[in-house]
Amino acid sequence: MNNYPSFYKNIRKFVNLSDEELEKFTSCYLPKKVEKNEVLLKEGEVCEFEGYVVEGCFKVFYKDENLREHILYFAIEDWWVLDIGSFVSGSTSSLNIQALEDSVILRIDRATKEQLYIDIPKVERLFRIMNQNSLAAMQVRMISMLHKNADRRYLDFIERYPMLMNRIAQHQIASYLGISHEFFSKLRKKILRNKK
Repeated sequence: MNNYPSFYKNIRKFVNLSDEELEKFTSCYLPKKVEKNEVLLKEGEVCEFEGYVVEGCFKVFYKDENLREHILYFAIEDWWVLDIGSFVSGSTSSLNIQALEDSVILRIDRATKEQLYIDIPKVERLFRIMNQNSLAAMQVRMISMLHKNADRRYLDFIERYPMLMNRIAQHQIASYLGISHEFFSKLRKKILRNKK
């Protein structure tokens, strides 16, 4: 697991595990190479994994009745990817997870994670903190979708996620912002004009 120093650093950001605890914790995560466009989770399946992104980029999305994609979030290096509701409850997912680039993730299944809670009690604190951070981020996103116009949402996206701008397609940004690709193109041109 020494091949993934960012994983160690991510964990130690939230809790202070001993070297022995950290080694036991990280040994439970198995590396998986994922090819560009590969689907890790399809709507109707149960999310059997939680993944830490070592390298690459994923989109987490659902499809409406017209089969239009609505992207909930992107996950790049040092972020986590899963359908938490399906993973925790064992219910079928309404989400899809797809790689946008050749990627590598570290995966853990639910039973192994539950055992970690028992073996290393600090792990529960780790995931409580991470879940709280994730919930806070989703809350900010929901408020933004409800109260900000498309211009402001796009500017916020650029400011918050500059590292994504050259890694994802414009139609995917539009989907994340909740607007059509056509409207996004006009919006982008307008904002570029205003910056001149």
